[in-house]
Amino acid sequence: MKNQFSKKIAFATLGAVLVISACNKSPYPGYEMEENGVYSKFYKQDESGVKPKEGDIVKLVLAYKNSKDSVLFDSKDKNPNGTIFIEFPLTKSTFKGSFEDALSMMSVGDSASFMISADSVYTKTFRAKTLPPYIEKGSMLNFEVKLEKITAKADADKERNQKMEEQKAMAELRKNEEPKAFANYLETNKITAKPTATGLYYIEITKGKGPKPATGSKVKVNYTGRLLDGSVFDTSDEAVAKQAGVYDERRTYEPIEFPLGQGQVIPGWDEGISLMSAGAKGQLLIPSAIGYGEQGAGPIPPYSPLVFDVELVSFTPAQ
Repeated sequence: MKNQFSKKIAFATLGAVLVISACNKSPYPGYEMEENGVYSKFYKQDESGVKPKEGDIVKLVLAYKNSKDSVLFDSKDKNPNGTIFIEFPLTKSTFKGSFEDALSMMSVGDSASFMISADSVYTKTFRAKTLPPYIEKGSMLNFEVKLEKITAKADADKERNQKMEEQKAMAELRKNEEPKAFANYLETNKITAKPTATGLYYIEITKGKGPKPATGSKVKVNYTGRLLDGSVFDTSDEAVAKQAGVYDERRTYEPIEFPLGQGQVIPGWDEGISLMSAGAKGQLLIPSAIGYGEQGAGPIPPYSPLVFDVELVSFTPAQ
């Protein structure tokens, strides 16, 4: 009787092992298939550590490749702010075995490799209508991940709200300082031109010839834009860009073309260029109300008056 009971226990244990083995069976050597559908290979794992939840901000070192071993993204190379990390909120899983599911298994300090369906990543997570040419249908993506930090959603919200309040206070300070800074610039540079009704100053340097462009005219303009402190934030002149340290090899340096008065540029430009004839060169002093306003743009802070050196190269009258 005792031997029969022992055999039953042995067979039950063996059956459980076989079931577990079958569940963990993976077509990818070294990877285990988890209950959530993720194929994982952990290099370092703290199973008892805190895992990220939906809405938490995760900070990762991340790279992933396609089935041909081509690197599609690497945070060490592609991150525009110069760090090796990327940060984003963990969203709801978009399919079983998703990257979100993979991250939800990790603790801070963990590093792992995951095999995840390329089709599902692109069509369900990225919401692409079709697969890009470098993704083979039915293939897998290989994600290499190290989880550096988890910021709880509540803490992230608090930090974001604090930053918003700081930015709001700074913007209010700049708003109050703008008239003084603009007036000081006019006095320091001995500018005697009269402003238009919008507050725009146009200072003619070289007189053009012929009529001025009307609304709808397609204008071609050379320009250099500066803040009141003289720092260049944009220019169509390659030499100026290099000298000012804002050169970008990815762009072409040439006159900008746009239809006048159609809202494709800031209001100060639409108004200022309409005061010039072809061949004219001048300077536009633009208050933020007809510039980038309370939002600013890129290197331009909120409530920043702008100085543009402009040349109306040519224009084509509206048809």
